[in-house]
Amino acid sequence: MSRPRIVIVGAGFAGYRTARTLSRLTRHQADITLLNPTDYFLYLPLLPQVAAGILEPRRVSVSLSGTLPHVRLVLGEADGIDLDGHTVHYSGPEGEEGTLPFDRLVLAAGSVNKLLPVPGVAEHAHGFRGLPEALYLRDHVTRQVELAAAAKDRAECAARCTFVVVGAGYTGTEVAAHGAMYTDAQVRRHPMRTGMRPRWMLLDVAPRVLPEMDERLSRTAGRVLRQRGVDVRMGTSVKEATHDGVLLTDGSTVDTRTLVWCVGVRPDPLVESLGLPLERGRLLVDSHLRVPGRPEVFACGDVAAVPDLNQPGQYTPMTAQHAWRHGKVCAQNVAASLGVGRRRAYRHRDMGFVVDLGGAKAAANPLGLPMSGPAAGAVTRGYHLAAMPGNRVRVAADWLLDAVLPRQAVQLGLVRSWSVPLESASPEVARVPGRPERARRAGTGTGTGTGERDAVDPGAERAGEERSEEQPPGGPSRDRPSGEPAKNQPGGEPARNQPGGEPAKNHPHAEPREEQPHGSRSGSTRASGTPRRAAETAGPPARGTRKPRKTSGTSGATRSANPAAPSGPTRSADGPADPGPEPPADQPPPGPDIAPGPVKRTDGRAAEGDS
Repeated sequence: MSRPRIVIVGAGFAGYRTARTLSRLTRHQADITLLNPTDYFLYLPLLPQVAAGILEPRRVSVSLSGTLPHVRLVLGEADGIDLDGHTVHYSGPEGEEGTLPFDRLVLAAGSVNKLLPVPGVAEHAHGFRGLPEALYLRDHVTRQVELAAAAKDRAECAARCTFVVVGAGYTGTEVAAHGAMYTDAQVRRHPMRTGMRPRWMLLDVAPRVLPEMDERLSRTAGRVLRQRGVDVRMGTSVKEATHDGVLLTDGSTVDTRTLVWCVGVRPDPLVESLGLPLERGRLLVDSHLRVPGRPEVFACGDVAAVPDLNQPGQYTPMTAQHAWRHGKVCAQNVAASLGVGRRRAYRHRDMGFVVDLGGAKAAANPLGLPMSGPAAGAVTRGYHLAAMPGNRVRVAADWLLDAVLPRQAVQLGLVRSWSVPLESASPEVARVPGRPERARRAGTGTGTGTGERDAVDPGAERAGEERSEEQPPGGPSRDRPSGEPAKNQPGGEPARNQPGGEPAKNHPHAEPREEQPHGSRSGSTRASGTPRRAAETAGPPARGTRKPRKTSGTSGATRSANPAAPSGPTRSADGPADPGPEPPADQPPPGPDIAPGPVKRTDGRAAEGDS
């Protein structure tokens, strides 16, 4: 008799602990497969310290294969789930497609950025949900301070030295607190010629910082931020964003080149495609984390609406603490469904929260005891070391080095602006030039479907409970194709001479390609009728390129997606160049000044980006 097959979708806080606990409980009596777009578990609470140069990126990245030796890791993103056929369809990192059969399915896909219908935000703002975004923000902030130091014009210096963070929840508060310390350290070592200093702004429509925490902790955090010079504006948000600044809801205008979007998250739309009952976008489950009517399907983490048995009628909030506990209980109940152990209902006890404000400052209420100052800082770092499933010694070593040595303020330029668009469905994976389009499958009936995919599990994010914006909820911006980078992205650099990138229009060596395919495939729709976002495909923007055309923003309409590069024989060193990915359907056919794919050089050498 074959062993039961267990598939876990997502390796965030909930998915990672489910896999680890199941591996221990089943003891090789089941085949456990973990589907995730990256080979690491990201400890999100420490991500602001990566952006501030305190921790190196690998410190907050825990290897999945190294810490889950008895779990099979499959790199990819789920495109659709056939509940009746007991299969999960996925697309790999290089465009390959696959199918995973299951006897038990655990949905722990996490959440995605929550976008609001604010003009210009999707084009000019960046989120903070993955390593690529943290690395980009670190480089971008460093670059703006360096450019401001060299600027002779005070207005330009002021704009480059102004950093706007929207959302005063856990993430936004920590980003502003650490960012202010980081830029102040840069300016102390290299003062600006204009005598100006960096300015950080924290905006939120809520009445106070950290509105979900105890009021005393909120006052502590607000006081620390203001002592560091952060301009905290409560009851204020962004009304419109442009390349040169933002228009606030109070009517004032702020000149800036940096807009960080930390207004919260929403459940991964993958669950919407299943045709199962939802609660505010989350999949309804019982107290045993099992989907009603589908005894083989379990859900946990941010995608699951788990009843709060301590508060009847309520659901557990979308936090890291709950996601981590969901994972343990879910694993126990999956094992019980296979005859191993007994199932249990999910109950929790509030352990309190910690907010790292940089240096020795923090706000914490462990076990309901409010704390501030160095004592709260020690408790906060001790909690993170205890909660991390790996890399504890390396993290502690980085903290020690940061306490005795100055930080290295350098920009590596590894992540470009176009690589981390705000509306990305996969913030944990940076967009790369020529990335093949992921396969799309239209859902049929209640058993199959497709949804906008993202396997990030930001348990540390304050999820949809953040009261950062009181505006009508909105999905990803439908005003520009997701495969296109934003024009005039603040802080973004043109990708001229970018390795692997497509040649620019009006390139001096560009030649019109013959027999270039112009067809396109339409993006498939989710079973719920909501349009599914086109896949990430395009390479970096080039100088002189046109601004992407806007498509209809009406609900239910589908957009054209860039298909994968046409299959065919591989390109040899002296053979014809591969035509590259097909253009969208609404793009005009290339003329003499357009080179949609890799071009053929006239000097006989291989074009840049060619193998």
